This record gives sequence, structure tokens and C-alpha cells, in this order.
Amino acid sequence: MLIKRKSIEAQANRKSGPGKSGSASDAGDARTARPAPRPRKPKFAPVTLSEEKGVVFLHFGTEWIQGAMRVRKPDWIELEYAQQMMAWMLFNEQPARVAQLGLGTGALTKFCYRQFPQAQVVAVELNPAVITVCHSMFKLPLDDDRLSVLEMDAMDFVMDPANHGTLDALQVDLYDATVRGPVLDTPEFYAACAACLKPDGIMTVNLFGDHASYPKNYKAIRYAFADTVCLAPVHQGNVVVLGFRTPREFDFPALYARAEQITAATRLPTKSWVNGIKAWHGARQKKGE
Repeated sequence: MLIKRKSIEAQANRKSGPGKSGSASDAGDARTARPAPRPRKPKFAPVTLSEEKGVVFLHFGTEWIQGAMRVRKPDWIELEYAQQMMAWMLFNEQPARVAQLGLGTGALTKFCYRQFPQAQVVAVELNPAVITVCHSMFKLPLDDDRLSVLEMDAMDFVMDPANHGTLDALQVDLYDATVRGPVLDTPEFYAACAACLKPDGIMTVNLFGDHASYPKNYKAIRYAFADTVCLAPVHQGNVVVLGFRTPREFDFPALYARAEQITAATRLPTKSWVNGIKAWHGARQKKGE
């Protein structure tokens, strides 16, 4: 099923240029038939940067922040919601393959590449300018035998059978310049994301909590995943949702112990993640879900 994308990039992709291509039945003689129009290249919003107090921010021609990097700590995950996107680490200590949909400044991709030397790390980004600026301004390493940055549509990636059942973790952060919610947000998209995961795999996705796009996306995620958890909103209003491909039992003493290990190794505020999972789980139990 084709997925309608609410992005200027996708709209540009659908424009076939001047003229219309006829069907086989009305093409007439091949000598008089019009040549098929060339597909137009997608149009992207401009990639722009700003800097404040030693932090460089990525924008798509607007004030909306698409990612950040602290100049003195290029491998640190600067934004709080992006830190929460790593909450799958509570459940998997040694992933073999991790994928990121939507490169941003490459913060999550760099972190996974450095933190898990045994893992294959894949990032998927539609806009070639974002890939270029990540290499030139945000210290993203070049591709090697463990790192692959793919210039392609995220929907094509998750629909590819070659990727199904291969991922331990999938991180989804798909916003364009309009920032009207994720550009891919249907049950079919999230079902394809779930299909890419191994049986114990986990997806994390960045949503806007106080936004009309939130209930639509969360409903679609619940449709596609056996179990879900929403972490507490961060001060920017982002809500990170965890989607588990198979039902998950939560051993909270073990999760707190694992959180201490992660914090000792990375300085990430992992105890708050477990607190959020526990609060969500408790609320679900009260509702009888």
C-alpha cells in the first residue's frame, strides 16, 4: 500500500513535470506518442545552522531545531529527547544491528557507532545535503565496514524484505521543515518498522506530545506493536515511545541495575527512563490494560 507523506519532499517527488503520460490504450502510434516526462528531483528545504553557548543546531530553513551538537563533546547526545531514544539499551546490552531513520545531526548514529563496536549501524536519510553537513559540521564518520549512511526514503528501507527481521533496535525521528508531525505516520509504516525487528527488537520514535499528530501516531504504533511504553515528556514537549515487537515483562529491579551500568559508562540519565517506564506500566495496570 502506498503511504501518503505530508512533506514537501514527498510532494515534489509526486510531480511528474509538464505534460501527462498517456496510458497504453491511448498512446496511439509509437511514432507520435509523447515521450514519458522525466521525473523531477525532490525539492528540499535549505539546511541551515545556528550556534548558541557552544552548541551548533541544525535547521531546515526555520526556527525548528532538527538536531544539535556540543562542539566540545561531538559524540555526546545533547538533546534530552534524543537521549531518551536510547532507552532500548535498558533491554539489550549488545545489539548486532541498529538503524536510524532520519539522520538529523547524526547524534544517535555516532553514539551507537562508538558505544557498540560489535554492531552494524545504519542511518537512512532522504536529503543528501543533510548527509553532507553531518560529515562536514557534525563529525559523522565516513562509511566503513560497520557504518552505512544510506541516501534513500525511510519507507523504502522498512519495506525492503532484506531488512526484515534484522534489527535489534530501530530509532525513528522523521520530521521535515514543516514540522507538522512525523512525515511517515500510518499503521502500514509502523507495521513495516515492526517487521524489520528481530522478535525481541525495540523501536523508539520521537513524537510531539501536545500536538494533533500524537494520538494518530500512537494509535498506529499500538496497532503494529505487541507492547508500547511512553516515556515522560521532556521540557521541549517531545514524547519518546518504545514499541516492542513481542510482549514484554518488566523486571524493575533488573532495569534499575542495568540503568546504573549504562549511566556509569555513558553518563546518560537512565534512572529517569526506568522511572518513566514504571509510571507508565503502573498507569496501564490501573486501567486494566
